Amino acid sequence: MRRIECIGILTSGGDAPGMNAAIRAVTRAGIANGFRVMGIYRGYEGLINDEIVEFSTENVSNIIQRGGTILKTARSKEFQTPEGRRKAFENMQARGIDALVVIGGNGSLTGARIFSQEYDIPCIGLPGTIDNDLDGTDLTIGYDTTLNTIMECVDKIRDTATSHERIFFVEVMGRDAGFLAQNSAIAAGAEAAIIPEDSTGADQLEQFVSRGIRKSKSSSIVIVSESPKCGAMYYAERLRKEHPEFDVRVTILGHLQRGGSPSACDRVLASRLGAGAINALLEGQRNVMVGIRNDEIVYVPFSRAVKSDKVLKRELVDVLNILSI
Repeated sequence: MRRIECIGILTSGGDAPGMNAAIRAVTRAGIANGFRVMGIYRGYEGLINDEIVEFSTENVSNIIQRGGTILKTARSKEFQTPEGRRKAFENMQARGIDALVVIGGNGSLTGARIFSQEYDIPCIGLPGTIDNDLDGTDLTIGYDTTLNTIMECVDKIRDTATSHERIFFVEVMGRDAGFLAQNSAIAAGAEAAIIPEDSTGADQLEQFVSRGIRKSKSSSIVIVSESPKCGAMYYAERLRKEHPEFDVRVTILGHLQRGGSPSACDRVLASRLGAGAINALLEGQRNVMVGIRNDEIVYVPFSRAVKSDKVLKRELVDVLNILSI
């Protein structure tokens, strides 16, 4: 196995609060262990276009508190082609980069897995996604900050909902994963969460209405996972048609969920995972995501992290239903 002397680091896909803390940790842990560290700008696109700069400890000073990513991020269609990956590999060779640390979500780690297999490059992934949908890790970088952002927004929406005695449908991010919706609903005291993981086949809106939404409360908040077909607008329109007696409003939180200074939890998590990425390389590991389970650092094969659906505990659904009476 070729000795690793230089490590490349990039952020890819959607940005997440805490990515900068992870960049800082990988850079400083790498330098502390005798590696050269190269910062790759704009994800895989930057690797293809040779947007690569050597990093020192000074490059990552005063960034732990900043949201977003100093390395920028982009989605690269070219990297999805064999020709694009060949260009990326050639730039790595020219720069003397022996291993790659990729911070991102499902798509980013899938790209790292394919790249590693094609060119026999040690690739280590860090779970950087607000959706918390990667299997094998209890938490992903950015999830806690986003959860707190949603909670704070819903707290403010509750004020006007109560004043006007309205029902608010609040749409949050998460795509096919309902972790943000379910847990923010519990944290904000919402009356219901409509999530993609509901496998009962029941009409989630009808369940919400049938619980008696006006029995004990003058206002209601329903958190809805984003969906191109059945998002907050869809459910609000349905309620207006089926129950015109209710005053209904919609708030789509959108990209404000991605921004902001990372929470203490995300800073600590990103720092631990970043240092864990360097330990993984020192141990000769490859094609693994560094995760955390039961407060212990773990190494999860890419094949599991990106192919297995992370299970949302039914207990969370039950807790919300009980507490929203």
